[in-house]
Amino acid sequence: MATRFDIDTFEEFETLFTTKKPEISEAFVETILKNLKGKKRYVHALSIVCNSDGEVYDVTIDREDFLPTLKQNLITYEEEERYEDCIKIQKALKYLKKKKNVKPRKTRRNKRTNS
Repeated sequence: MATRFDIDTFEEFETLFTTKKPEISEAFVETILKNLKGKKRYVHALSIVCNSDGEVYDVTIDREDFLPTLKQNLITYEEEERYEDCIKIQKALKYLKKKKNVKPRKTRRNKRTNS
């Protein structure tokens, strides 16, 4: 389930991301941690509802961006002294790095010969 944010104007939408609000970081980290082992390429993280025009902006995270996003947010969590969450992020980083270095297994096909 994506985190929902209600805003009054589109300008607030822009400031949500430029001011590095902790709530945004938390939403991204929670989404990634819940979806580490999933198969979907894009994971829904945020729904931002603009009250002035009724628009809903859905923000997704590409699975390819999980690793750099967690690295970036680990710094934020360390600054906020959220050490228990830092441990969870570090475990997730370790899992993702290991997963990234594992090469997919090749499947063997039996060759048929026409006799």
